[in-house]
Amino acid sequence: MTRGLFISFEGIDGAGKSTHIEGLASLFRAQGRTVVLTREPGGTRLSEKLRELVLHEGMDPLTEALLMFAARQEHIVQVIRPALAKGDVVLCDRFTDATFAYQGAGRGFDWSVLETLEQLVQHQAGQTGLLQPDLTIWFDLPPVVAAERLVQARVPDKFEAQPVAFFEQVRSGYARRCAQSPDRFAQINAHQARDAVWQQVQAAVQPHMARHPLEGPDA
Repeated sequence: MTRGLFISFEGIDGAGKSTHIEGLASLFRAQGRTVVLTREPGGTRLSEKLRELVLHEGMDPLTEALLMFAARQEHIVQVIRPALAKGDVVLCDRFTDATFAYQGAGRGFDWSVLETLEQLVQHQAGQTGLLQPDLTIWFDLPPVVAAERLVQARVPDKFEAQPVAFFEQVRSGYARRCAQSPDRFAQINAHQARDAVWQQVQAAVQPHMARHPLEGPDA
């Protein structure tokens, strides 16, 4: 048997998360671990449909927040909890911290309402506390730099098309969540060369690899 490990990757659009998620997945697979790569909003058939609505349709802020948590509920029940129960490594491109950063700080939506929804969706029956990542890697990048990277990347969704001031607020939301859970967060300086960022990612993950090793007769 193995013990499951849940790592989330956070940061504003253009911070470079995707490249390092793939690199980390390869690192775990080389050690014999089964890796589940997933994302939010998304990760299930229904959640991916909700993702399209959230990213491309205009809506009331409360509707947007409810859809984010509805997608998360399906994702947790169908993907994350079953994978962790099997001992898999779950690498998730964004999780609840993104909702607080984008909908809470970016949109200015009521932080306490988001905390209530977080309690509702992430409460673990029979256990104390909420389902949260074992480690959250925050790729911290100045919003102006992120905007420059995105210019030539792709056609922007409704969030990527927001002005730099919006992403300044999003960054402040991530900083607030980091301050609330400093033991869970690893703040990475993403305004560096790719290799330097990768070294920081590996350093952040290493202690968790030691605490969640392969176990059992086949280890």
